Amino acid sequence: MDQRGDVGGAAGAGAAVGGSAFAPVRAREPVRDPIQHPSEEPVQHPDHDSTHGPIHDPIHDPVEVRGTVEDGWEPVRTAFAANFSRRGDRGAAVALYHQGRKVVDLWAGSADYDGAVAGAPWAEDSVHTVRSAGKGVAAACLLLLHQRGQLDLDAPVGAYWREFTALGKERVTVRQLLAHRAGVPALDTPLTPAEALDGVSGPRAVAAQAPLFPPGAAHGYHAQTYSWLLGELVLRASGRTIGRFVAEEIARPLGLDLWIGLPADQVHRVGRIGGTPTPEPASSGGLRARPKQSVHDAYADPGSLTRRAFAAITPEPDENDPAYRAGELAASNTMATARSLARFYAALIGEVDGGRRLFVPATLTAARTVESEGPDRVLIVNTRFGLGYMLNGPASPMLGPGGFGHPGRGGSLAFADPGTGIGFGYVTNGLQKSVTADPRAQTLVRAVQECLR
Repeated sequence: MDQRGDVGGAAGAGAAVGGSAFAPVRAREPVRDPIQHPSEEPVQHPDHDSTHGPIHDPIHDPVEVRGTVEDGWEPVRTAFAANFSRRGDRGAAVALYHQGRKVVDLWAGSADYDGAVAGAPWAEDSVHTVRSAGKGVAAACLLLLHQRGQLDLDAPVGAYWREFTALGKERVTVRQLLAHRAGVPALDTPLTPAEALDGVSGPRAVAAQAPLFPPGAAHGYHAQTYSWLLGELVLRASGRTIGRFVAEEIARPLGLDLWIGLPADQVHRVGRIGGTPTPEPASSGGLRARPKQSVHDAYADPGSLTRRAFAAITPEPDENDPAYRAGELAASNTMATARSLARFYAALIGEVDGGRRLFVPATLTAARTVESEGPDRVLIVNTRFGLGYMLNGPASPMLGPGGFGHPGRGGSLAFADPGTGIGFGYVTNGLQKSVTADPRAQTLVRAVQECLR
């Protein structure tokens, strides 16, 4: 049955994972920042970019880190605390699974990005918008359908969605679509926020869009249009909206606090996200924050494919609007806890707590096999993609060569590393200039590497 109108169909997707109350732990300061030396600079927003809205820079007291850390994983707690004192975090959480078992579960700061002085604290069950860090969840929907024989990765998208074949897209395959090779990262006529959320205008617009580069011949990050591409394919192949599919097939079975389309009964748990300053790295070293000139130029040019891709919804939606949170935009408005993102990725690579896993080995291999690599037509720098997942690389380091996952524009990050058995989730409400390798997330990744040595 077509459930296109069932916006917010993820209601009741699952209870909080871990219900105990934890005592606060006063964080210790590290001796120095970890230093990153990538061969390609991570993608950062130029200073003039207004995507995050007004920048808020409150004065706040030293943070108390709450939660649990198992023996041997204390460097993650230390790095997490340093993100508040040195890297501008306002409210955040980080969680880590190792070999299917939770070993880190921490949170600190304020629930709202602009409430660090007198606002409500980040709670154990606080939920936030993770932006593109939810793209990996959306990709898992299509891969699960493939795993069950309901979707052929090498079939034309038009085999499931006839309207998509217009204007030279008849040969675009499901595989190419997942790997950002479909050629439609932007729209000639952007959608309003209301149109983006109505479940009809987005799929109709992307189906009618002429390719902006030859499909299959190159790749370019489909920042916003990914929502409608994946959402519509899930609907056509399964008869369920992507929000409902996530709730029934991923979140509920795994006990995740994770939604594409926030249910009304969960609104009270959600904190506000917004722009915060990006501190400059210390002159003696630190994580690199300045964008390459080519990236800066691309964001500065309103006619560039980069600007057009991120402006497929214009004017910029209010991401703290309850109506926006309730919509099903798989590329940008997934709502989750760090704990649930880490658990989700742990379940992609193995059993969690001795229970269910999501991907069989063949699906896991397919998900993280390189499909796109090299210059990205949208992000400008070199990027690497599997089937819906960013792969470990200079633009987005994810622990080891086999790492796969997805960052969220502004800071959040979630990934798995099969080689070490790690499922990682970091969620922040303070959106900085990063698109891919956020310095706060990378500090935590470096701390995980230290623990694994």
